[in-house]
Amino acid sequence: MAGVYLAAACGGSSEQPSQDSTAASASKAETVASPAAKPAAEQPPSADRVTLQEFPVPSGAHPHDVAPALEPNGIVWYTAQHQEALGILNPLSGETRHIHLGSGARPHGVIVGPDGAPWITDGGLNAIVRVDPSTQAVTVFPLPESTGYANLNTATFDLSGICWFTGQSGIYGRVDPETGELKVYEAPRGRGPYGICTTPDGNVYYASLAGSYVGHINTATGAVTELNPPTSNQGARRVWSDSRSRIWVAEWNTGQVSLYNPTDGSWREWLLPGASPRAYAVYVDEQDIVWLTDFGANALVRFDPTTETFSAYPWPSSGAAVRQLLGRPGEVWGAESGVDALVVARTASPG
Repeated sequence: MAGVYLAAACGGSSEQPSQDSTAASASKAETVASPAAKPAAEQPPSADRVTLQEFPVPSGAHPHDVAPALEPNGIVWYTAQHQEALGILNPLSGETRHIHLGSGARPHGVIVGPDGAPWITDGGLNAIVRVDPSTQAVTVFPLPESTGYANLNTATFDLSGICWFTGQSGIYGRVDPETGELKVYEAPRGRGPYGICTTPDGNVYYASLAGSYVGHINTATGAVTELNPPTSNQGARRVWSDSRSRIWVAEWNTGQVSLYNPTDGSWREWLLPGASPRAYAVYVDEQDIVWLTDFGANALVRFDPTTETFSAYPWPSSGAAVRQLLGRPGEVWGAESGVDALVVARTASPG
């Protein structure tokens, strides 16, 4: 069993297919031996109580993104980017398994679709990939050859069941799981589309790292409206929605988190604590608490929008390099790509 680590918080506040889709034969899931998990500890009681638990995965996997199944204590999917595989973690036993995605695969992002299956953006295959959770069958939706190398990044499903995705080479696109129809669009300002999310009211937004803007996709036409945070060249890297369909943005270049309110078009920004913050990922939990990964501090950062205060929790391992966050009630999951491990922050509040 994996152990839980002491997460000492430092508080602070700062305002500041088309039809050419192909189905691969079912892949056998291999059980992979993982090193022994580390021991545990817990943060003393405070306004927000957080415990961190680390799960080693096979050496050399370089887990990039992670997606927990929605059921409590359910399995956790992760992309084993350097081993051409989709990984499966059982958080109760610590056991991992790998499903091979095909020769040349380099899976980047993974999310759980409305069908309960993991959907993957695969830069090596230049394709969107679905894995059947029951049979492990791999279905590949390749991008048109005319697209070229897309450097696929992240995906999200809109409320109609369409899968939208981004590519850092300067594209975004969509695939219809029912028909296999896949479309690719050229992004404004070219290179940069990165994180992407869907809001509770059905809107789709993506962040452009190189373009330093947030794109609002018209899901009916595919057109994009460019939204500009107040700070120029901020390096918008990932985006997430809160329960009010407001958009939170992790700003890589400036170490800020920003908030866009589509109701009135307003923006706000806050600088993360520490000497040289680098905000990579952002995720908003079921309590509308904002979580970020800070490469500068090697830490998970919690931001409470009500009090406008930050708390920082160092990752269990140095050089963790957590690039993405996803969660389920009471849990925030990340992949420690720098040390071949997954990590979960379990949260609880008094009362």
